[in-house]
Order: sequence, then structure tokens, then C-alpha cells
Amino acid sequence: MSKFLLIESGTNVCSVAISADGKVIGLKESADEKAHASQLTQFIDQLTKETGISISQLDAIVVSKGPGSYTGLRIGVSAAKGICYAAEKPLISISSLDSMVYGASELYKSMIEKNSIDFYCPMIDARRMEVYTALYDKTFSKIRETEAQVVDETTFSDVLENKKILFFGNGAIKCRETINHSNAFFVDNFYPSAQFMISLAIKAAIDKTFEDIAYFEPYYLKDFVATVSQKNLIPGLLKR
Repeated sequence: MSKFLLIESGTNVCSVAISADGKVIGLKESADEKAHASQLTQFIDQLTKETGISISQLDAIVVSKGPGSYTGLRIGVSAAKGICYAAEKPLISISSLDSMVYGASELYKSMIEKNSIDFYCPMIDARRMEVYTALYDKTFSKIRETEAQVVDETTFSDVLENKKILFFGNGAIKCRETINHSNAFFVDNFYPSAQFMISLAIKAAIDKTFEDIAYFEPYYLKDFVATVSQKNLIPGLLKR
């Protein structure tokens, strides 16, 4: 069975894991501000030492491809590609939303069965009332494609009339009051994690679905828009 280094950096949580034989044998995570830039490479170094699995022993490097945070994804992908180049390892990319569904299906298995949930709806915060989301059935097949969606009272209303949906992720938290329906179920404190990527990574390795390291880019879904802080601007600059 394959040994993987797995990196999930698409949200505010920086998550790194090493797996062997389909199981997590080491996991480091942090939600600290700027953790991706300051801690990701440290986590990788710590995990190789703690697990006794060196980079040379890995079968592939696995990274989240998005959608999600522009900065977080770039940091994660850059680290993964750098390791692949240096160690001559293949690169596997995993959809952040796909791995979230796999994770939620395990974490909330009893709740899902108890409430006869029909669909999974992972949501990643995209600021304001917008989320990155998709809709999956219980076989993990995508029935609505990934999109950046502005959430209002009508969001998923056509589906909720007849089906029960489980909403989760940091984007779902802000939608709880807006998507107000008896068939809408929400869970708190769920975030993407590198450990949720293992099953998908194993399948990709078996199928030899590897990325071209030279040309691979994250799936941003939206263009990056830089903003300027108003705190330290030179007096009078805004008046020009």
C-alpha cells in the first residue's frame, strides 16, 4: 500500500499528514493566522522525523487543488511541487470539496443515518455571503458542479423541498440563518483536513492519475483580487 505526504491548505487551516497502508500515522494542523507560510514546511519536517518515514520513502505527494484560499493554495502547491522536483516523486491533486465529503461522511455517519440525509453540501468561505460549493449524493457522485455561489433564501430551495441536505465547512456557518428549511442540516466546527484525502489519493495512485508538475496550477475558481489596507496609508493618499 502507498505511503503519502498529504497537504491541505485551501482554507484558514494548515493541515499536513503522512499516511501508510491507508491509515494516518502522523498529522499536524494549525488554524493560526499565516500558519501556511510559517508552519507548513515545519510540519512536514516534524512528521518525517516523528513517523520515521523520509521523503525518499514516499510513493507520492498529495495536495489539495482547491477551490479555496488563493494564498493558501499557492503555498501548499508550491511546497508540494518543490518536494516532487527535488525527490522525483509524482504529484496527486485532490479536490478540497471532494475530500470534505469523504471526511464528513465518516465523522457524522450516525447523524447522517439517523436523519436519512440525501445529499452532501460542502461549503468553503469565499467572503461575504459567497461560498465555494458543490452538491453530492450518498455515493459521492457530484450532482451539481463546483461553483462560487452567493447564498440567499432561495439557495438549494428546489432540492430542499424533497431532499435532506447536510451542510458543512467554514462557509456553511454563515449560511445557517439564511438557508432556513426543515430539510437543511448543519454541523459546526468542520474543516478540511489532510487525513480526509487518503482514500481519494489511493484511487488516484492506482489509476496513475498524476499531475504534470511543470504545469499544474490550483483550481482557484475565482480570480485573485488584491486589497489595500487602510490602516497605514500615508496621510492624504486617499484624496489623490
